[in-house]
Amino acid sequence: MKTDQQNPTANRYKRTRDDHSREHAEDYVQVIDSLIQERGKARVVDIAQRMAVSNVAVSRAMQRLQRDGLVMSEPYRSIFLTEQGKQLADGARERHTLVQSFLEAIGVPSAAADSDAEGIEHHIGQETLDAMRRFMERLRASAGRVP
Repeated sequence: MKTDQQNPTANRYKRTRDDHSREHAEDYVQVIDSLIQERGKARVVDIAQRMAVSNVAVSRAMQRLQRDGLVMSEPYRSIFLTEQGKQLADGARERHTLVQSFLEAIGVPSAAADSDAEGIEHHIGQETLDAMRRFMERLRASAGRVP
């Protein structure tokens, strides 16, 4: 059997599995952060409604996020992000904004760009993000405006 170093395909699949795991955490911390900004608090029922999942699914996710040091909560209380959770939410939001802006700049309608960015933001590599950022900076500099 080849090791990961000898098998680049294995590395690609492992990265995808890791991305999927991180994707769930990022989605939850983004929703929690949004709810706190909008309402001053995030409750299981609000998170479940926003994400169209059951309260049980949210409770299980909160246990994992708490174990991973991303959220704090007490039984029957609101959920809050730790500093690490806030940083994760901010990073995911920044990636989403960049990807969405890039897609809009190449002609993708705004609603489709927003929807597509939600999936892409979790799986895009740093090199690609950096290239998108450079492209957008050049576009802004030459056009003076970009979505």
